Amino acid sequence: MTAVPRRMLAVPLDAYGGPDVLRPRELPIPEPGPGEVLITAEAVGVGFAQTQMRADTFPAPMWHPTLPLLLGGDVVGTVAELGPGTAGVRVGDRVGAFLMEGAYADHMVARADTLVPVPAELDAAEATVLPGAGPIAVGVLATAGLREGESVLVHAAAGGIGHLAVQLARAAGAGQVLAAASTPAKREFAAGLGADTVIDPTRPDWPDAVREATGGRGADVVLDSIGGDVLLAGVRALAPAGRLVFYGSAGGGTDIPRVSVMDLIALKAVTGFSLSAWRTARPDRYRAGLAELTRRLGDGTLRPAVHARLPLDQAATGHRLIEDRVHRGRVVLVPRPAPAPGRPAPQPALERS
Repeated sequence: MTAVPRRMLAVPLDAYGGPDVLRPRELPIPEPGPGEVLITAEAVGVGFAQTQMRADTFPAPMWHPTLPLLLGGDVVGTVAELGPGTAGVRVGDRVGAFLMEGAYADHMVARADTLVPVPAELDAAEATVLPGAGPIAVGVLATAGLREGESVLVHAAAGGIGHLAVQLARAAGAGQVLAAASTPAKREFAAGLGADTVIDPTRPDWPDAVREATGGRGADVVLDSIGGDVLLAGVRALAPAGRLVFYGSAGGGTDIPRVSVMDLIALKAVTGFSLSAWRTARPDRYRAGLAELTRRLGDGTLRPAVHARLPLDQAATGHRLIEDRVHRGRVVLVPRPAPAPGRPAPQPALERS
């Protein structure tokens, strides 16, 4: 068994509020229970959902936390200890885990049966797409039933999941990939990933731009992580027999809009997606999607963008980057050893794509 320090650096959430409520401190390292492992973290992905959880605006009804807690996220690291009776994984394995809680630390506990293998040659920050963001991008496209030659509109196309969906839609044979992003820099970024048309979703007439770009038909598929009025406008922007998949509410608020059946009368469909439901209901498709993601990361046909690699103790800065809507791709926290006495700590790295 690999020896680990008895205490860890963590960034707990003690009270809801702005990014400044995330204050690093030392905490005891958790003990893995039966069927669990202890992971020494290399990288922890920060998602928009975690900013909502921190602010107590996360709309998903299954999340009812008791504070204090550590926020969740996509983790890549090495198995340091096995809990009692844990099988199927070994100390020293490089793994990924998608955690609802417990990720904002340099050590975390995860269920062994939810781990994904991470090849040694993959960059840790880029590999944080394997546990959650990547499978979500694969899953929403699969749920939409995107067929070769169809058009697909990806909202938040420069975000941590959206920028993967743009590339995967192109690889799946989409006839036209439309990318909605809120700033010129983000739209330029999405075009560089392979989008045919970029859309400004801050304009009230953006559905007209979708119809114009698709010859008046509308989009065959809409991937919506925004919700609110954007979702309702997206239904109207669908082509006949089009499908919208809702998988997030980055637009803010907890009020999820209601879609009238009359809006669906042109054979349109609206469905939802969650990774846990897809993994449970479609295990074969989940595993196949994970294998495809791993292969594409290895051969370079999927390019995860890392906008910022921040020290773990700067989690608040990561949340600000996301809430200010300036990031393109992933924001990743990187646990680090304490600097030697008399030497300054390294500064966060920003990567522009």
